[in-house]
Amino acid sequence: MKVAIFSDIHGKILLPFKLVDLYQKGTNEKIDFILQCGDMGCYPNIDNLDKATIKHAKNDRDELGFYDYFVKDIPEIRIFLDKLNIDMICVRGNHEDHEYLDKLEKESKESRFSIDIYNRVFVCKTGYKQELKLGEETLNFVGVGRIGDRKERTNNRFIQEYEKKKIKELIKENKDIFDLLITHDKDDSSQRGYGMKEIRELLDNVIFKYHFYGHTGEPYKEEIYANGITNSIKIREAEFNNSGILEKGSMIILEKVNSDISVKIVDPRLTNKLTKFNWNI
Repeated sequence: MKVAIFSDIHGKILLPFKLVDLYQKGTNEKIDFILQCGDMGCYPNIDNLDKATIKHAKNDRDELGFYDYFVKDIPEIRIFLDKLNIDMICVRGNHEDHEYLDKLEKESKESRFSIDIYNRVFVCKTGYKQELKLGEETLNFVGVGRIGDRKERTNNRFIQEYEKKKIKELIKENKDIFDLLITHDKDDSSQRGYGMKEIRELLDNVIFKYHFYGHTGEPYKEEIYANGITNSIKIREAEFNNSGILEKGSMIILEKVNSDISVKIVDPRLTNKLTKFNWNI
């Protein structure tokens, strides 16, 4: 099983799919799923944009990609996504229409729920056990969405009480070893004044082989977490730099064969074929 991993696409919902298509054609390697570490830019109603998205959208229409391409059926996009036949499974970031996502989450009885017209983009419920299956191979993981806040604010971009409760239940009841933890925020062990304590509590009490996150603006970084077990990887945000290209570490390929997991950064010479100026043409 091969999985492509991205973070912080900020409305460029089509970009991971196009990069995966490019990767498959350039390498002859089949990708089975996409995982995405939050800040999708899920805004089906532009009246609900947050201040940061409004500011960026004035200069970059890509910020409104969900509204433009994933709310109403566009035959060209449906044909492309159906031919690619890959789902993208996400966690929430802090820049989303959380009222919209809350409604869909409450209506769903599954551990993750579809958010788009094509039924290709899914959001994980925080703290639930998740599985991706391909033949006899299974990748199991947990997703944690939104961000933490040391000031204990409660608006909906921050982790909610029902999500904290679910994480505590997972810690108390779980004896499994998970392949992955997918989050938007990082844990709160940093001295930089941000992070989510619930992520630290999960990593301290549940065994995860890998933890992937975004949000912080830091470069790609790979290190062993303080528990001595988890390989913690900061995914570079999928944002075009001043030269119009993606930074190294913004597209990762994870491969699981039997119980062995390996991770590699996609060569920038491949990702650089899609630039700010041509990716959406």
